[in-house]
Amino acid sequence: MARRKKIYEGKAKTLYEGPEPGTIIQYFKDDATAFNAEKKAVIEGKGVLNNMLSEYFMTGLNTIGVPTHFIKRINMREQLVRACEIVPLEVIVRNYAAGTMAKRLGIEEGTQLPRPIVEYCLKDDALGDPLVTEEHIAAFGWASQQDMDDILSLALRVNDFMAGVMFGIGIKLVDFKIEIGRVYDGDFQRLIIADEISPDSCRLWDIETGRKLDKDVFRRDLGSLTDAYSEVANRLGIMPKGATPMARPTLIN
Repeated sequence: MARRKKIYEGKAKTLYEGPEPGTIIQYFKDDATAFNAEKKAVIEGKGVLNNMLSEYFMTGLNTIGVPTHFIKRINMREQLVRACEIVPLEVIVRNYAAGTMAKRLGIEEGTQLPRPIVEYCLKDDALGDPLVTEEHIAAFGWASQQDMDDILSLALRVNDFMAGVMFGIGIKLVDFKIEIGRVYDGDFQRLIIADEISPDSCRLWDIETGRKLDKDVFRRDLGSLTDAYSEVANRLGIMPKGATPMARPTLIN
């Protein structure tokens, strides 16, 4: 497919104008970042793995009636998605204490929470994506109360689906974050799952050993990120045919 006009470039993906109105081509890069992009590397093959894993999860969600922006995978690094207006929030669902929540509340990492907890962060890299409450969201008009009810419902449905899939392959879904998009059918607005769902946006731990199979491997220098992501893809049965071991990461100063 011929390269089209670039719309946006983020830390892990680049968006291009799609072949039809209302569509976008989402390109998965090999770039890895952590700590608000203070730590960076290029990890060969990461984009291929995330493209295939996100396709798998988005397709599954579409199948069970959870709407997403995903239309189809085009090639090893690109997928065709529906254009949408992104709600300026990161929606985080936590099943176990980990990361910033464990530090913020003084809870031992790995502690199972009494129930899934949904948190919201404002999407703003310059501010470090700060945690916000529903009061902030309503006061500043980032989303309506009906939007928030729908977002909560979508987030918990994604959690049920993802937790079940992961449990079936011996992996614990610790937490994950998603982005929500608005699409319009005439005057009617719908909310859908946008962006990606991959080990970049989830914490995934092996149930038996506790081995981390997500971006914490890169954040905490725990080994090969592509080995971890490949392990998830292998267990799901979606590794590319003829796949070979990935190269070591190239650090960016």
